[in-house]
Amino acid sequence: MELVFSESAKIELENLSYDLKRVFLLHLEKIQYRPPRKHLKHGIPCHVEKVTKQARIIYDILEDRIYILHCFNTHKEYEQWYNSYK
Repeated sequence: MELVFSESAKIELENLSYDLKRVFLLHLEKIQYRPPRKHLKHGIPCHVEKVTKQARIIYDILEDRIYILHCFNTHKEYEQWYNSYK
């Protein structure tokens, strides 16, 4: 499947430290070849991949493309985004 990054995901990924970026890239590769289908709650039309205890990747799958929407470094960033849907 093809990965397509949103502008915000590109910026978020670029701003990560080198070590954390490597971990994110490993998870992105995993998503590309074996996408888990864990949906978020509250009717949010996205999937989430837990990268570390704090970090998350938010993505959506449409046909043969995976759209990477966000690459959150901290749980606080993720939580603010998640709570905006409640």
